[in-house]
This record gives sequence, structure tokens and C-alpha cells, in this order.
Amino acid sequence: MTDKPSVWVSRPTFPDVIARLQLHFRVVEESVERTLGTADLVAKLASHDAAIVGMKERIGAAEVAGAKRLRIVANLAVGYDNLDVAALTAAGIAASNTADVLNESVADHAWALLLGAARRLGAAERWLRAGQWHATEFKGWLGTDVRGGTLGILGMGRIGQAVARRASGFGMPVIYHNRSRLPEATEHECHARYVDKAELLREADFLVLVLPLTPDTRHAIGAAELAQMKPAAVLVNVARGGIVDDVALAAALREGRLAAAGLDVFEGEPRVHPDLLALDNALLSPHIASATTGTRRAMTAVAVDNVLALFGHGPHAGHPPNLLNPEALAVARAPLSPPRQESIR
Repeated sequence: MTDKPSVWVSRPTFPDVIARLQLHFRVVEESVERTLGTADLVAKLASHDAAIVGMKERIGAAEVAGAKRLRIVANLAVGYDNLDVAALTAAGIAASNTADVLNESVADHAWALLLGAARRLGAAERWLRAGQWHATEFKGWLGTDVRGGTLGILGMGRIGQAVARRASGFGMPVIYHNRSRLPEATEHECHARYVDKAELLREADFLVLVLPLTPDTRHAIGAAELAQMKPAAVLVNVARGGIVDDVALAAALREGRLAAAGLDVFEGEPRVHPDLLALDNALLSPHIASATTGTRRAMTAVAVDNVLALFGHGPHAGHPPNLLNPEALAVARAPLSPPRQESIR
């Protein structure tokens, strides 16, 4: 029997999807969700030829310093701020993500947060469950109409475009700001108009954040930006914690300088700033925008495809479809140990 390269999967996923690896690899899948420290990651990565990981695993130069066999880290997310891609590239380790397969589910969740925050659903449900509903007041629980409001989108990639397309059903004009303007045909499809960031902040009744977390986008929405928004506006973040200054946001919500927020991501998650937890006008969810069965299965399948492809298997053999750093393939790596023949016992 010939030894196979090994793949480490950092969390339980979908056994039937992961089983696609077993023809070509020895698969080691963690049986429980847990957060691994640097020492644990060093040990895991040093022992395998490929790794499928999630956002909990923060992997950089220290974690791969001894990983002489490791050829690819396949991230179970479209964002990859948990990976130091430059360090992986320097080490000759490919990195991949799961772009495209979660666009629609994340856009759906953005709208769930937008509608829920606008109509105060989180606070209303808590009030009802606490037994406070004894009668209906005509002016009780007044929220904000969504239909006809201006939808602003900061970050107009594939997810942002999916958010924009849904606005047609609500009769909402769409404005957006992006690092670069979209082609005219895409703007037409999304019924979206490009504006600068200042106009976006000033005009949006509902502002949805869908941009990656980078050094340039950290605190892209801070105290100064919040001060430019309408006091009646609603902010939605389904991108990454750290894009918003959570302390500044909590202050704006508490002081009535912003009507409401719907947040799926937070700075320092899973810890959530206590000021946000205390606010009834903040609708919060625990980073679950892509959490549908179909989407999470598809994300796992894309990670599997990337691993298979790097090792020359599957329909994308030799060309991982979601490679973040193709230049890593040109960096010399120590060869794999030659296959060892074992007798069948």
C-alpha cells in the first residue's frame, strides 16, 4: 500500500464532502470545534501536506515555520484576514478561499439584519418573551419604513452586487462606493449609481458594509464617518469586525446619532463589546451570514476542490480555482518523502 499525503481539517464539516479526498489523501478531521493556539497549530501544520481551516485559525510565519511538507492552506471562508498570505507565499505555501459560493446567502442575511434593525425586531421579541406585552399601543414599537429608502453599499464586489439586486423589490435607489467603479453594464444590472464615500455616508438611509478587512479598511466606519450619516440611518455590517469602530458605533447608537444597526461581525469576536450588548437598537447575530446548509456544504466542496487541484487531481487539476497567491507555486519547497511500500497485512 502506498502512503498518501495527508490533509488536516481543523473542524467537523460534512463527511460526505470531505470523503472526496480519501481516494488520494489520508484525512485527519477534528471531531470537535475548538480554538487552537500557536503551539497546537505549529504541531498540526508540521504534520500534514495540506490543511483546510476556518477563521478561528490564524496562520502566519510562526505557524508554518516548521511545516516543511505543507503545500496548501484552504480557507473555509471568502475573507482571509486570518491568513498572512505574504508569509505563506514566502514559504511556498498556496492559500485559497471560497469566493462566490456564499454570495447569495450573505446577501440574504444582510437584508434580514437590515429589515430586523429597521423594524426593531430584536428588542420587540425580547420584550414579548419577557411578558411585557399586555396591550398594543398605537405608537408603540414604531420603526423605519424600508421601501423607497436609499440603499448605500460600501464595497461593491459580488456580495455587494447581490445585496443591490434585492433592492429592486423594495423600490429603493441604490448608491455605492468601491475602490474602483464597476463597469456600466454591472451598474445597470444592479440599478446602482457610483458616488464618493462622503456622498454615500450623507445620502444613505441604509448603509450595508461588504468590503474586506485590510489595513486600509480597518475602522473605515469610525466616529468621523458616523457623524456624516443621517441620524435616522441604519448601518448593517456583514463583512468583517474591525471595519467598524465598535466603540464609536455604540456611542452613536446610544446618543441617538444613528437610528439602528444590524451586525453579524465584531471587533475581537467572539467577544462583543458590552456597550453594543446593552443597546436595544443594535440587532446582533454571531457571524452566521453564510450559515445555511447548502452554502456551508458548497464552501467545504470548494476547499476540497482546491486541495485536490493543487495535488493534480479533479477537474481543476494543477490549477486550484480559488488560489489567492499563485506566485507561491514558483517558490521551491522541499520534496515530499518518496512513497513507502508496505505489505498488506
